[in-house]
Amino acid sequence: MYILIGMVIFLAVIAIWMMGTYNQLVMLRQSVRESWSAIETELRRRYDLIPNLVETVKGYAGHEKETLESVIQARNSAAAVSGAPEAQAQAQTALTGALTKLMALSEAYPDLKANQNFNHLQQQLGDTETRISQARRFYNANVRDLNTAVETFPSVLIAGPMGFRPETYFGIDNAEAYEPVKINFGSSKSDNDGIVLKTTVDEKQKY
Repeated sequence: MYILIGMVIFLAVIAIWMMGTYNQLVMLRQSVRESWSAIETELRRRYDLIPNLVETVKGYAGHEKETLESVIQARNSAAAVSGAPEAQAQAQTALTGALTKLMALSEAYPDLKANQNFNHLQQQLGDTETRISQARRFYNANVRDLNTAVETFPSVLIAGPMGFRPETYFGIDNAEAYEPVKINFGSSKSDNDGIVLKTTVDEKQKY
């Protein structure tokens, strides 16, 4: 009799643990999905700003055709990418490089550098880059939490059979390094002059 009661209690504890672990995994996966959606929202805002920025620059540096076209091409290519973070990261790397060259043109064109619309768009783009970095850090932290739960004992006993899989970090190789890459539009003297590309992660990591 006591053995039967003990077995019932044991099975009840196991069932409660399984339900709790499953629910935790679901919440972690949902957090990853929501934080990825936040990244996509900021990336779309970035894409929307770029054409206006290019048109403004064109008015002062229209003969810089190669630079202007490379930005639009990189923007369109990045906007066409959907799905996996790996592909998004590669597209954003190319776009960031093109934008760096575009913003650097302001140093060679004083009238462009003094243009109010250019400065406003530059500020908006800089703010968007900051939000992307913040969203990226939040996403990677959520991925780390989910992957830890999926790959460690005893939750791994539930994760595999229930279809939970490790998610991919956005733009980093080292799973422990989930600090964002930040792009600051500004020289070392002023936040409104030129462009400086700064990162808060190892130089070997990519955006």
